[in-house]
Amino acid sequence: MKNIILLLTILSICWSCNNDNSQKAIGSPEIPALLQRQAVIGPTEEMGNVNDLYNGLVAKIKANPKNYDARLNLAELFMQEARISGEHGHYFPAALTIVNAVLNENPEQGLKYRAMLDKASVLLSLHQFAEAKKIGEEAVKLNPYDAGIYGVLVDANVELGNYEEAVKMSDKMISVRPDIRSYSRISYLREIHGQPEGSIEAMKLAVSAGYPGLEQTEWARLVLGNLYKNYGYLDSAEIQYNIALSMRPNYPFAVAALADVEALKGNETKAKELLEKACTLIPEVGFYVDLAKMEKEKGNTERAKKLTNEILVMLADDEASGHMMSLEYAEVYMDLLDNMNKALEYAKKEYAARPDNIDVNKSLAVIYYRKGDYNKSNEHLIKALKTKSKNPELLCLEGLLMLKNSANIEGKQLIRQAFSSNPNLNCSYCNEAKQLL
Repeated sequence: MKNIILLLTILSICWSCNNDNSQKAIGSPEIPALLQRQAVIGPTEEMGNVNDLYNGLVAKIKANPKNYDARLNLAELFMQEARISGEHGHYFPAALTIVNAVLNENPEQGLKYRAMLDKASVLLSLHQFAEAKKIGEEAVKLNPYDAGIYGVLVDANVELGNYEEAVKMSDKMISVRPDIRSYSRISYLREIHGQPEGSIEAMKLAVSAGYPGLEQTEWARLVLGNLYKNYGYLDSAEIQYNIALSMRPNYPFAVAALADVEALKGNETKAKELLEKACTLIPEVGFYVDLAKMEKEKGNTERAKKLTNEILVMLADDEASGHMMSLEYAEVYMDLLDNMNKALEYAKKEYAARPDNIDVNKSLAVIYYRKGDYNKSNEHLIKALKTKSKNPELLCLEGLLMLKNSANIEGKQLIRQAFSSNPNLNCSYCNEAKQLL
């Protein structure tokens, strides 16, 4: 799963005491502010409930700074608000500060485990995968009976390219607790191992295991829609996105997903309208990237340039808050600035950190293809295909590279297979492939 970040670092987080936004200690630890959402997202009463929860936790911490349960509840509230509001640059450093303070005070084992789980989860969100894995492996020794820590270990191993270990951890996770979290991870692992239909079935189970309208449930429904879209079932995808919006009004990711559907249907005006709306709901970098691509493709170079400059500022803000953003930079330089050398520089930086990850290798394969270095492209594509993925974009690139090596029959067969799996393929090289059929 993939924001605009407020210009805040761990050292410059806005702290609050009720309505006082100046930095001051409230007992121990200091208490970061709850930001009000830019727009109504989800049920109208949700933000009010969040405010009540926040104020209640603040009161408990003021009354007893050693109330570790309340402090961790506050960190977890911030982690959830980061997902909902997109204000990652405020909430993730704030949550990390709270969790680290609890760990530094050496609480009893149950609370220590929970703090470690929270810390590893935040580090995953910040793309600090190796450190998240390290903490997860320490935490599981304290409590091997909680599904949450296996989720951390699934995610960390996936991102680091340790796919066999990720499968083992997912098996443990679902044996402990078959729920929305474990079904979602099973779904992803099935997809990358070339089982799209099995992936869809697992994600259906994830959706049915969640409570309708909650962010977690509608995120799972969104991913289900994305699976349908990526494997050629555009109508089914659109249905899921619309259900997500009916269950959770103004859900930004569903709005942006519907924009993609409209674009694939050729309804550019509607697509742009929806994407602009998504950008007003939360500060999500991906929405701005898609909008800039749309403007660039339509020849609106000045608007595309303005959006691209905004995106670069957003990415810099992300990095200032500890978020590793090399792949995002690579995408911007490749697709928006047509600077393949700079894109390659960033992709190589990510490759140095996790050389076995299939998504990193896919990015490198595409960049090298765009540069005309087909041998290097093929080298990374082989690594991207090591899990035997049937992702149509990967099959399309594999077919193009075969054509470059004069394997015309095999190459065209793969490209046909890719477009048979998803007739709506739309990527930087997919149009080229389609013209060769």
